Amino acid sequence: MARILLTAADVKGAWAIVPTPSREGASDWRATDTVNVDEAARMVNGLIEAGIDGILSMGTLGEAATMTLDEKLVFMKTIVDAAAGRVPVFVGTTCINTRDTIALTRQAVDIGATGTMLGIPMWCAPSLDVAVQFYRDVAEAVPDINIAIYANPEAFKFDFPRTFWAQVAELPQVVTAKYIGVSTLLPDLAAIKGRIKLLPIDFDYYGASRMDDSIDAFWTSGAVCHPLVSTTLRDVVAQARASGDWSRAKAFMGRLAPTAATLFPNGSFKEFSTYNIPLEKARMTAGGWMNAGPCRPPYHLCPEPYLEGARNSGRMWAELGKALEAER
Repeated sequence: MARILLTAADVKGAWAIVPTPSREGASDWRATDTVNVDEAARMVNGLIEAGIDGILSMGTLGEAATMTLDEKLVFMKTIVDAAAGRVPVFVGTTCINTRDTIALTRQAVDIGATGTMLGIPMWCAPSLDVAVQFYRDVAEAVPDINIAIYANPEAFKFDFPRTFWAQVAELPQVVTAKYIGVSTLLPDLAAIKGRIKLLPIDFDYYGASRMDDSIDAFWTSGAVCHPLVSTTLRDVVAQARASGDWSRAKAFMGRLAPTAATLFPNGSFKEFSTYNIPLEKARMTAGGWMNAGPCRPPYHLCPEPYLEGARNSGRMWAELGKALEAER
């Protein structure tokens, strides 16, 4: 029996992008079976109970590039089982080539994942034709899974131009995208014609929502520092849109924005991208809501001042969450 797929209209609210929690010793290349399944299940269940609307996983900070195939399958099954159909769960299936990507995506279907968060294979910088054809091939080969395009220019050496969005919007399985920045948001929205729900990062959500009414969902890695911050952002923007009074949402962004200040080394997204995994995992663990564990090699090395900035970001996010709890 064919599975019922989501549409762009089904993607709403706060979508947590989660790490793959690891056991102690995971930074050693000799390590095997590194997934902390108990923490992974607790993380997903806690996010859902806190009101998160969807789960995105196994992207960059999810360490899809550094897990073995067996570890990927264990983690997929763990989080899909933990979610138990309560919210959509998208798992990353990007591999170094199309055929392996298709094979892993088919396994994700068998496990019960709602969708795949799919980036472009990372070796050569792709041309427009290569990028579009990759998504066409996966969509043709695995028609019964939703696709969230993972649009990270630094990771995939591709700028995701308007012509790309216009073409992938023709694929019915492509319903959403993990989107970075807002400088090209309006032209990209025009290109997709409502067929793909673009998800800005939580720090851009307020501004993006004011730019276009179709922006009613976002991705948030901060959710695992304290999920109440992410759900509050969702709710204050929804209230503002319904009432036309954006003052409370603007004030909340004034409290949220400073938590990003020390996350990006020297204020640089490019520098952050070089150390994305250790920075995000340090931030998440410092938040105290979960234990992301050590990073898998080779992306386990990072300058200590950068790590401390990330930890400070996580602590600030958690402090905001605790303040919101007290205000309830």
